[in-house]
Amino acid sequence: MSLERQINVKTPAQIKIMREAGHINATILARVRELLQPGVTTADLNAAAEETLKSFGCVSPFKGYGQPPYPASITVSINDEMVHGIPHPKRKLKNGDLVSIDCGTIHEGYVADSAFSAGVGEISSAAAHLLEVTEGALYAGIEKMRSGNRTGDVSAAIQEYVESRGLQVTREYTGHGVGKKMHEGPQVPNVGMAGSGVLLRPGMTIALEPMVLIGTYETRVLPDRWTVVSADGSLTAHFEHTVAVTEGDPLILTVPQPQQTTV
Repeated sequence: MSLERQINVKTPAQIKIMREAGHINATILARVRELLQPGVTTADLNAAAEETLKSFGCVSPFKGYGQPPYPASITVSINDEMVHGIPHPKRKLKNGDLVSIDCGTIHEGYVADSAFSAGVGEISSAAAHLLEVTEGALYAGIEKMRSGNRTGDVSAAIQEYVESRGLQVTREYTGHGVGKKMHEGPQVPNVGMAGSGVLLRPGMTIALEPMVLIGTYETRVLPDRWTVVSADGSLTAHFEHTVAVTEGDPLILTVPQPQQTTV
């Protein structure tokens, strides 16, 4: 089945629900961010996320997903771990760590998906640069999320932003449509050619997620069959927002306030 046929264009009412889901997701991530201190375990972070999810009457699309079933409600990836790190009660944060948190929320049958990376205590100048570039790449991609553009315009903007600043972007892991399912069409790679790919049109909702590496763009998966690390052990970072294409500016759905946010 082509990615075009997998795309589910949303109505304004459905996007309203997704904005509510995005607000909840942002609230969860804000709670987890507050806990990023040396000595806190990654399981502590997951527990806080699950408590907040429960307070909203929501669940995570991550838990139980895939094979083997993912065991937690958030992913916690540290330093060279790019994505999909599994929380563990014995894994403690340390000063200088770079931590990436990815969270999903199911609210009234619709999924919101977003992520951020942040330092623990004092971080290196290289880590600070990595954070700045990765977040900047996300917004460079969002700016291209306009009706009439193509997914390749988004991908090319992300790639150019990252590589022009001396860093690398993943080839193997992509952004994706999101809605009733966590993964819908279209895929939006983090590298690409402007003018190529699927035509963007109002009502499309896509989770953009640049994953950036200081060294090689190559990665490998650890024996837990989930955690993705940089092949050369270099630092990585990950930022993500769920974004709706509109008749005008892109609409970021995964923000702390429920009001409209555009770029």
